[in-house]
Amino acid sequence: MITLRPATLNDLELVEYWETKQHVIDCDPDDDWNWEEELRRNPAWREQLVAELDGEPIGFLQIIDPFLEETHYWGDVEPSKRAIDIWLGEENNLNKGYGTRIMELAIERCFQDPAVDGILIDPLKSNVKAHRFYKRLGFEFIEERIFEETVCFVFELRRKTVKAFLR
Repeated sequence: MITLRPATLNDLELVEYWETKQHVIDCDPDDDWNWEEELRRNPAWREQLVAELDGEPIGFLQIIDPFLEETHYWGDVEPSKRAIDIWLGEENNLNKGYGTRIMELAIERCFQDPAVDGILIDPLKSNVKAHRFYKRLGFEFIEERIFEETVCFVFELRRKTVKAFLR
């Protein structure tokens, strides 16, 4: 069974290790998460979570309120949105349905707040596998956008379409 728990400073070595994995780099080549500092912070606009399979960590998930997020990475967004970052740590956990289940849990978590009407995600333009993955979950392509010199596709999952894609 896959569960989500808050990420803590005890996860520092693990998330730093996962960040060295090529499949993680391929999804997020330019980001420096500054883990030691960020795992100590718990701003109201963000949740950092570790996904566990039967108690063993397999992935990382971040859910933010892009309206309140302090760097304004997403630019001008409505206060009714959330944004998600996700990755699986080990290659041997890819293509087993774990990412789908983690995203389902994240989507459920986001839409527990009745004010949230959409979830944003920004895979690299070149990451065609991610595009297919998010489309299968009901995300719709919104636009191509450059974030910090990286070309991404922005997708959104709207509350009105989510029920058809969750168990």
